[in-house]
Amino acid sequence: MARYLLAPTIAAASSLLPKDATNSLPSWTLGRRALASASRKARPVMAVASEQSAPPARYPKVAAPTTGPIPAAELLGVIQEAAKAGADVIMEAVDKPRNIHYKGVADLVTDTDKLSESVILEVVMKNFKDHLILGEEGGLIGDSLSEYLWCIDPLDGTTNFAHGYPSFSVSIGVLFRGKPAAASVVEFCGGPMCWSTRTISASSGGGAYCNGQRIHVSQTDKVEQSLLVTGFGYDHDDAWTTNINLFKEFTDISRGVRRLGSAAADMTHVGLGITEAYWEYRLKPWDMAAGVLIVEEAGGVVSRMDGGEFTVFDRSVLVSNGIIHGQLLDRIGPPTEDLKKKGIDFSLWFKPDKYPTDF
Repeated sequence: MARYLLAPTIAAASSLLPKDATNSLPSWTLGRRALASASRKARPVMAVASEQSAPPARYPKVAAPTTGPIPAAELLGVIQEAAKAGADVIMEAVDKPRNIHYKGVADLVTDTDKLSESVILEVVMKNFKDHLILGEEGGLIGDSLSEYLWCIDPLDGTTNFAHGYPSFSVSIGVLFRGKPAAASVVEFCGGPMCWSTRTISASSGGGAYCNGQRIHVSQTDKVEQSLLVTGFGYDHDDAWTTNINLFKEFTDISRGVRRLGSAAADMTHVGLGITEAYWEYRLKPWDMAAGVLIVEEAGGVVSRMDGGEFTVFDRSVLVSNGIIHGQLLDRIGPPTEDLKKKGIDFSLWFKPDKYPTDF
C-alpha cells in the first residue's frame, strides 16, 4: 500500500540535524550575532530571515537541480515506455524455462536479460540518439560528451528471476550532468502463475509515484521499530564480512533485516514506506540511479555508508526514511571507516571518461 504525503513533524526534522547541533552554534548563527554586535554602535538592526544564509544540509540532495533542456514530462514518458518494453519481455518469459549463462561462479545472466536490454535500448535510441547509455549487459554506448547518461538494468535480480522468486525488476535512471533527473522501476510481484507488476517513477523535484499515486517514506523514528533491508555482492571479502556483521547487529535491534536480491526494488520499498532503510556495498550505477531518486523524491535521504555525500558512481549507499538515518550511521559508519583504513577501494567507479558532471 502506498503511503501518502504527510507534513514532516518537528521531531522528524530535528532528527536530521547533526548530533552536536544543540551543543554548538552553527556558523550562520555566529555570523548573525557578529552583525548585531557591530551594528549596536550605529542603530538597532532587525535580522531578516531571507537575508541569512541557511545552515548546510546534513545529507545533500542527490537529485539533479533540473532535468536540463528536456522537460521532466518528456523524459519520464520515454523512461516509462522503455521500462514497460523491458518488463513486457520479462513477463512473457517469467513462467517459461530459462536459458542461463554465468558471468561468474554464482553471477547469472539469462537470454531474457539481454532481450530486455535490447528493447529498452531501441526505445531510448529512437527518442534520444545523442544520449550516452550505460547498460549492465551492453556496456557503454553513445555520445560520451552528452549531458544525459541512461543507467539501465534490464533485469535486476536475475537469480530471483531464474528461480521464479520475487523480487526482481527493470530499473532505468537518467542522469543529467551526473545527477539523477528521472527514474522508473517496474517491480515484479506475486509469484509463479500469478505475476503482476507495479511501476514506481520519479523526477527531480516532481515527487515519486507508484502506479500514478503519490508515495512517501514511513514516519518510523526508531530503529527498534524498523524493518530494514540489505544486500551482498558475489565477492566474499572484507566488505562482505563487514556487512554480514552489520546484518547480525541490526537483526538483534530491529524488527528484522531482509535480503531480497534486487537493489532497485529494495529502494522502492523504502520509498513506498514498506521498509525504513536499505544499504549495500559495491553496487553499480545501473543498480542505484533509479532507486536513490525515488527514495529522495518520496521524502527520504541518501548518503554513502560512511555518511558522505553520495553519487551514483560511489561504492556504497544507504537510503532511509531520513528520520532514522543518523541512528543507522552510528552503527554503519565506523566499520565502513575501518574498511577504508584497511585500503578497501571506495573511489568512484563506472564513471564514463569525458562524461560531464557537476561534482
